[in-house]
Amino acid sequence: MSDSIHRPLPDGLRPETLAVRTALPPSQHGENSEALFLTTAYVQPDAETSARKFSNSEDFTYSRTSNPTVRSLEARLAALEGTEGAIATSTGMSAILLLGMGVLKAGDHVVCSRSVFGSTINLFAKEFGKFGVETSFVSQTDLAEWRAALRPTTRLLFAETPTNPLTEVCDIGALADIAHAAGAILAVDNTYATPALQRPAEMGADIVMHSATKYMDGQGRVMAGALCGPNRLIRDVFGPILRTVGMTLAPFNAWVVLKGLETLSLRMKAQSEQALAVARWLEARPEVARVYCPSLPSHPQHELAMRQQSGQGGAVLSFELKADSPEAARQAAFHVIDSTRVVSIATNLGDTKTIITHPATTSHGRLTEAQRQAAGIGQGLIRLAVGLEHVDDICDDLLRGLSTLKT
Repeated sequence: MSDSIHRPLPDGLRPETLAVRTALPPSQHGENSEALFLTTAYVQPDAETSARKFSNSEDFTYSRTSNPTVRSLEARLAALEGTEGAIATSTGMSAILLLGMGVLKAGDHVVCSRSVFGSTINLFAKEFGKFGVETSFVSQTDLAEWRAALRPTTRLLFAETPTNPLTEVCDIGALADIAHAAGAILAVDNTYATPALQRPAEMGADIVMHSATKYMDGQGRVMAGALCGPNRLIRDVFGPILRTVGMTLAPFNAWVVLKGLETLSLRMKAQSEQALAVARWLEARPEVARVYCPSLPSHPQHELAMRQQSGQGGAVLSFELKADSPEAARQAAFHVIDSTRVVSIATNLGDTKTIITHPATTSHGRLTEAQRQAAGIGQGLIRLAVGLEHVDDICDDLLRGLSTLKT
């Protein structure tokens, strides 16, 4: 294509611009919106070219190994996170699976926050455990526990910040120092904050993981995941594994997330402000025992969160209802959830629609009761992923259940 159509981006662009403009060059047609390449294979002009391209993983030959739409998404994610490269996967959980397959082997040890997403706990504790990888789960916020859990065989530290659903925040820079001093790497799940609020690589994280299903898509349409980091891991370690095992992101899903990223900064700012307003309202309700939201001064890691997350707490909060027993707490939580008429009862988050869920029976439902207790997931806990409806309508919807709780 002519240089008059393709003009390389200048250096020093801000994240908001990178989220709109970073992609592969347009085709000869000069499309302004990134093209969607729905093809499984790519026709080669001759056998010699085919042989050359199949020996080079950067060329387009077969869509399990590479696709222009997926490549555009990967370039945009790397630009937003400030990393050398990114690799897209079919889901967020498959991204963690790819991480483990790339950096772990039998006999290795992982230190992981016990407050991470329930499926992440199961993946490390159960599935990786089948192949001889041991995992120690520690407090999200107690650096001494992370240090004490280290072994000579520790290869990976894994944290999610803020966590799902209690919004606990870890000190990324401090964990990076602990990992590197032990000869390990630090991976950070940045799904909740997104690079619109937080860039863990700038604080020392080696790998930044995403469930792009959430805020990066932003409207609950497709599933996607990603790892962002240095090319020595992204291209040289994770790339060959993905091409072999096929946890590939579909081009259509990549295209949807590409479009979602263009409004990511605006959505995260607006939804974070909405969440803070709802959190303040909940703190004043007599039926509520505690609200978990990093934007609130009452949050134990409030100052750290404001420092790491560009002064924003994110759009997810949780709140605990007052109750005399776990049974009564669960009954109260179900009543509040079932009384809503506006918000969606679902297990996703990151949507423009507000979503309410009961973590103890959904995201953390497959954990043992001991694991749930260790993670602080009580029966009276409700998670709210705040969307873009009018904030008063969200509060009024919650009030339907809160005001009719039996005392």
